[in-house]
Amino acid sequence: MSPAVPWAQAWGRSLYGERGFYRSDVGPAGHFATATHGATGRVLARALLRLARERGCTGGVVDVGAGRGELLRHLRELDDAVPLLGVDVVDRPAGLAPDVAWLSSPGGASLPEDLAPRDALVVAHEWLDVVPCTVAEVDGGGTLREVLVDPLGGGETLGAPLDGADLSWCAEHWREALDASAVPGDRVEVGRSRDAAWADLLGRLDGGLALAVDYGHRRGSRPPGGTLTAFREGREVSPVADGSCDLTAHVAVDSLRADEVLRQRDALHRLGVSGRTPEHGLASRDPASYLAGLAESGAAGALLDPTGYGGFWWVLARG
Repeated sequence: MSPAVPWAQAWGRSLYGERGFYRSDVGPAGHFATATHGATGRVLARALLRLARERGCTGGVVDVGAGRGELLRHLRELDDAVPLLGVDVVDRPAGLAPDVAWLSSPGGASLPEDLAPRDALVVAHEWLDVVPCTVAEVDGGGTLREVLVDPLGGGETLGAPLDGADLSWCAEHWREALDASAVPGDRVEVGRSRDAAWADLLGRLDGGLALAVDYGHRRGSRPPGGTLTAFREGREVSPVADGSCDLTAHVAVDSLRADEVLRQRDALHRLGVSGRTPEHGLASRDPASYLAGLAESGAAGALLDPTGYGGFWWVLARG
């Protein structure tokens, strides 16, 4: 066993440390797919380019938490002129188009010092859910205490009562864990670190628009057991902070500074993503186009599915 430490500390080291999960050779794509990968990524990229045009984001698209450049590749294939910049904890991925810029990030909530987008659409796709945060649990006496974890074994213990800024955040945004109705074992992921990371990103914008896309929750529907979980080799597994798996927790989207918060399904409908299948007569006139249209409609359907990607939240804020 190793000494128990606060979850936020173990989480950060596990994902972004020297041998962290996101620094591995295979990268996240070796363990799971996101909406930026494959056919869904192409449909999403087209919608984001339309969003950038509609909102007057003449400075291009910045992808924060860009992974190995999956979304950037789709964007470049669709538009060979739009300025693109990727930001992630790893060095520039091999095979990325030469005109796509790249900044290496410290990871987590920390952004590169010289990141200062101007008039750009800044996309943070599943970034905030992997910004480590304090995890707390209601004990047998009804007190909310910080959860400590053995980074190697995964065993948890309860530490000191939550206080200070973390307790204040809960009182404002996750009151259920402090009410008399809270029961032992109820958990909270304190979103203060995500709020700060988002505020830092917005503070760097010179014009333009920031968009966070993530799974999350709002007041009135906070999950009483929390959402901290892990993924390894395509499967959801018990969280362990040893660098072998992704660690993620849903975002309290209504605690973020925002001009608009809506479901991805609604946002994509506004941007012309419908999921309609191509006209059947096209199958005989142009079979290749028909098959391509079917593939695209299937990808669009996946992005719009309210039980899947369509249930993601979009948080939009002007710089």
